[in-house]
Amino acid sequence: MTPLAVRERLLEHSALIVPVGTTEQHGPHLPLGCDTIIVERLADDLSARSGVLRTPTVEYGVHTPTRSFPGGAALRRKTLHRTMNELIESWEEGAGVRHFLILTAQNNDAHQEALSTIRADQASVLAVDVFAMDFSTVMERPGGPVHGGELDTSLMLYIAPDLVHMELAQDFALPPGRGGRRYDPSLGRELPAGSPGSVGYPSLASAQKGERVYSLILERVSRCLAQC
Repeated sequence: MTPLAVRERLLEHSALIVPVGTTEQHGPHLPLGCDTIIVERLADDLSARSGVLRTPTVEYGVHTPTRSFPGGAALRRKTLHRTMNELIESWEEGAGVRHFLILTAQNNDAHQEALSTIRADQASVLAVDVFAMDFSTVMERPGGPVHGGELDTSLMLYIAPDLVHMELAQDFALPPGRGGRRYDPSLGRELPAGSPGSVGYPSLASAQKGERVYSLILERVSRCLAQC
């Protein structure tokens, strides 16, 4: 968009949707940009539905890189925090934006902290983890870990099926005592020994489940955006 077009749109809605992804492995069957693809699609649909502009995507976040699964790249918490603070400040001062909705699909504690502690002079800033919802009515194994498993894979089969290689998908259950609704890196900075890079049950995934999950996320986040 041209500066003039942006100015006119911001006069109607002084808000921005900011998708923040990651570039990390999610198992042998999913692309490195899985989290990024999900939040980009969501940002596009929210923008089209509401008329609120969405920014270019920040494609790197905080996670634990590993040599076992090359290609990913991460930022430190303080780097992501500073980057986002500077971007928010720039949009606030330079374009008069007064509301920011940050979308992410990464639950790493440091990543979440970097986004949830952003400060602005006058604007409101809301960071939303799109997976922080109850999907038990959709998933075949509700309460299972989320990292390249049934939930992630279903969403990708719906959003970008051409990027999913189901013939390579491998189920991997967390060892005893390492459970939880989502795989939590704070329980161990590396994935469990023997993990193919994913944790959970991608074999249970389907595009139909992904569509239902995506609809739930879109409706919930739309309500958050309406409050901006």
